Amino acid sequence: MNDAIRGRSGRADIIDGEAVAEQVRREVTGAVEQLRAADVTPGLATVLMSDDPASETYVRMKQRDCEEVGIESRHVELDTDAPQSELFATLDALNDDPEIDGILVQRPLTESVDEPAALRRVDPAKDVDGFHPENVGRLVTGDPRFVPCTPLGVQRLLTEAGVEIPGSDVVIVGRSELVGKPLANLLLLRGEGGDATVTVCHSKTAELEAHTARADVVVVAAGVPELVTGEMLSEGTVVIDVGINEVGSGEDRELVGDVAQEDAAEIAEAITPVPGGVGPMTRAMLLRNTVVSAARKSGVDIDLA
Repeated sequence: MNDAIRGRSGRADIIDGEAVAEQVRREVTGAVEQLRAADVTPGLATVLMSDDPASETYVRMKQRDCEEVGIESRHVELDTDAPQSELFATLDALNDDPEIDGILVQRPLTESVDEPAALRRVDPAKDVDGFHPENVGRLVTGDPRFVPCTPLGVQRLLTEAGVEIPGSDVVIVGRSELVGKPLANLLLLRGEGGDATVTVCHSKTAELEAHTARADVVVVAAGVPELVTGEMLSEGTVVIDVGINEVGSGEDRELVGDVAQEDAAEIAEAITPVPGGVGPMTRAMLLRNTVVSAARKSGVDIDLA
């Protein structure tokens, strides 16, 4: 059995994001060892300016991830009532710091901050999240520097699950700047992991089922619980569920994806679970981007898939 597959649900193979993320972390650890052998220590800075509990948890997880693979992490937390100028000054200092190879501005930021302006403030060469307009433009024009972590993780999941991406009919449900748009551009790139025929659907798309039913691969990142059901798919489709939604309350609270999992698993050839599918890959690809940044800056060759 493929290492990316962890058994079955209904007729569908379960694509194990945890297992693939662990593989990526092992690769990153090896690359870190190569960098350290050349007296280079990769460094990632996280910047938090929010009292959002989920963001605080996510930053702590990223710090643990860095420690696990040997990346130095630095965390800067700003008061939510601090002026925007303080955030910008913090980013300027990190841009100029030679010990920092990657900068991640944890979103959402406090409401008083111009979030797009904050993302533009990050040095594009340290923008390991891939959201600076320069990096977005480079991806669109076929010369990517950093690809946003979730789309990069989705691509890796498809590859590890044995999907032949070139020539595949891929339907992406959701056109966000975080997932839908960059993933479409990534899968359109020429070469390995690209050359797909990509359709992006969204809230104004008429007859969504007409698109999903003809696809070889369906990626759902719409933020709508269980939007895509089994009857909207064709047999043999590979389904990547990016969504994670909290539904219910109290003892009935549960996390569900943007795909009706049990229903879809009776039709699909393979599907990612929620949780344990795309989420772990997002964090792993942040580590990868950070190490790639350190290697580029130092000129050290590393072995990284």
